[in-house]
Amino acid sequence: MEAPSSRVPSFGQAEINWEKLDKTKFYGLGAGIFTGVTVALYPVSVIKTRLQVASKDTIERNAFSVVRGILKTDGIPGLYRGFGTVITGAIPARIIFLTALEATKEAAFRMIEPFKLSEPTQAAIANGIAGMTASLFSQAVFVPIDVVSQKLMVQGYSGHARYNGGLDVARKIIKADGMRGLYRGFGLSVMTYSPSSAVWWASYGSSQRIVWSFLGQGTDLEKAPPSQLTIVSVQAVGGIIAGATASCITTPLDTIKTRLQVMGHEKRPSTMQVVKTLIADDGWKGLYRGLGPRFFSMSAWGTSMILAYEYLKRLCAKDA
Repeated sequence: MEAPSSRVPSFGQAEINWEKLDKTKFYGLGAGIFTGVTVALYPVSVIKTRLQVASKDTIERNAFSVVRGILKTDGIPGLYRGFGTVITGAIPARIIFLTALEATKEAAFRMIEPFKLSEPTQAAIANGIAGMTASLFSQAVFVPIDVVSQKLMVQGYSGHARYNGGLDVARKIIKADGMRGLYRGFGLSVMTYSPSSAVWWASYGSSQRIVWSFLGQGTDLEKAPPSQLTIVSVQAVGGIIAGATASCITTPLDTIKTRLQVMGHEKRPSTMQVVKTLIADDGWKGLYRGLGPRFFSMSAWGTSMILAYEYLKRLCAKDA
C-alpha cells in the first residue's frame, strides 16, 4: 500500500489521483465531454456578456429581454455567436488547465501535509493553489479566444461593430493594435480568472470534505466505499457551492474586463473610466451587471463540468 505522505488524501474514497489516470484516454475523451458541456451552456455566456456591455440607453436590461432580442433578430444561432472560435481554442486551453491543475494539486497536498491541517483546510489550500496555477497557465491561450469571441457575441448590439467571423475580428484587432490587441484586458483576465479559479477549486475541495464528514465518510480505507449516487451527489453540491462563491466574489472584475475587451478601437477607455461609467449609469450595482447569468453560468457550468470531469477520471482510471 502506498504511504500516506506520497498521495493526495482521498476523502470519501472518491478521488482519483493524477498518477492513476490513463493520460491518452483522459485527453481524448475529455475533449469530447467538455465540448458537449460547452454546447449546452454557451448561450448563458452570450447573455451575460451582452448584459455587461449594454449602455444605459439599451432597452434590453435583463436576461429575458436579451434572449427575446437575440431570438427576434437572429433566432437560435444568435445564442451561439462566437462559438466556433471558443470551441477551437477551448480544447488546448482545457488540456493545459487540467494538466496544470492535477499536477499542482498533488504537489500542493504533499507540500502542506507536514503542517497537519484539517482535511477541509488542506483541500481548500491545495485546490486553491492548483486552480490559480492552472488558470495562469491557460490564460495565454484563453485571453485571445475570449477577446475575439466576446466581440462576436455583441456584434451589432448597442452600437458594436459587425464582423465576418472570428478571423475577421482577429485581423481587425491586429491591424489596429498589433498582437497586443488580442491580449487586451489580459491583466484583468488574470486578476479575474485566477482568483475565480482559486476560489472555485478551494470552495469545491473544502465543501466536499465537509459534506463527506457529515456523511461519516473519511479517509479510513477499512470502511465500505460510498455508492456512486452518493459520490455524484456530494460532487454536485460541491460544484454548486463553488460556483456561487466564485461568481459573487469576482463578477465586478469580470464586468470591467468584458467592457475593456469589447470597446471599439477608437474609444480605448482606461479601467478607471470603465468603472466610473458603470457607477454613473447604475450606481455600484453596475459593477454586478450580469450577476444573475454569471451566477447561474458558474454554478451550472461548475456543477456540470465537475460531474463530467469526475466521471471522466473514473472512465480513465488505470486498472489497479
